[in-house]
Amino acid sequence: MSDFNFESLIVDIPDYPEPGVIFKDITPLFADPDGLRETVVTIADHYRDAGITKVVGPEARGFIVGVPVAMELGAGFIPARKPGKLPRDTYSVSYELEYGTDSLEIHKDAIKPGDKVLIVDDLIATGGTAAATGKLVQQIGAELVGFACILELQFLNPRATLAESGDHDVFSLIKVS
Repeated sequence: MSDFNFESLIVDIPDYPEPGVIFKDITPLFADPDGLRETVVTIADHYRDAGITKVVGPEARGFIVGVPVAMELGAGFIPARKPGKLPRDTYSVSYELEYGTDSLEIHKDAIKPGDKVLIVDDLIATGGTAAATGKLVQQIGAELVGFACILELQFLNPRATLAESGDHDVFSLIKVS
């Protein structure tokens, strides 16, 4: 793991979006060329020898992190989008949110059985979005190698949710207790 101080480029915003919540703003990390480079390379280095063929990024900030990680790994990038955003036939998965449900879709021809897939997002909180994306990848018959993120909110115990999709590697640059 890099000795870069990722935390120094994360800004805490108290009481956003509602009282009692401390929002972790990662946009300064993205704005800093060294921070962005270290983020991408550190995640990619963790999976460099895993034979990743596809990186999937959930909408929308998973795109920001996932594309450069895919490029660094020499893999393709697949966006997992909200319903109705993709123009061709899709696979879909619905999942529970704190206050309702949501869905993600990927094109049916984007991932093939036998692909080795890494799911990359900016943040893993409860793990619901990442786990749903993992189930979608597995339904297609691809091999889910792991989950990677910049921030993991450990106090929400996302690894328990992610474990429901099997024993997969979970890598995070910053763990928030």
